[in-house]
Amino acid sequence: MKPECWTQWFDRDDPSGTGDWETLKSLQKTNPGKICPKPTDIEATTLYGLSVAAAGEVIYKMDTTSGFICRNSDQPDKKCKDYKVRFSCHPSFCDDGAVCWTKWFDRDNPSGTGDWELLNDLRKKNPGQICAKPLLIEAVTTDNSTPAISTGQNFYVYNPTMGFVCRQQDQKFSQCRDYKVRFGCKC
Repeated sequence: MKPECWTQWFDRDDPSGTGDWETLKSLQKTNPGKICPKPTDIEATTLYGLSVAAAGEVIYKMDTTSGFICRNSDQPDKKCKDYKVRFSCHPSFCDDGAVCWTKWFDRDNPSGTGDWELLNDLRKKNPGQICAKPLLIEAVTTDNSTPAISTGQNFYVYNPTMGFVCRQQDQKFSQCRDYKVRFGCKC
């Protein structure tokens, strides 16, 4: 399997004015050295984790040359959702600080005391699939991939060296959602 080299997520513009303009040229200018000169792929989601397809909007441009453009005038309600984008680069770009992501892991369900996706437990269950020193962690819900930080829940642990824990006792209604996690590693 060829390693994937994805940049971090970028959200430069808000959908006020004429739309949401996450253009490659503007993003490269405001984030020098963080996006390769010629990306091989682009991915976009709303800030709440909806894919472009799930959001159901008319997208004006989404390619590795232009970047991402959602025009308000193309939407039935005349307003785009707010999107973030990231770019895939040749694996050699990863040597300059970009991150390669593991697959998603979901070891536990939110029964008992909560949803426990601890790094040590995930390593035991998935030997050799997580790097020795993860740099980043991302957690989303298993049902619709809503980013954990957008759920309004409180987290006991959420860091790349320990993993992720949502405890029932820390929640307003005593019930954690079911989460999956992945880790960002130096390529």
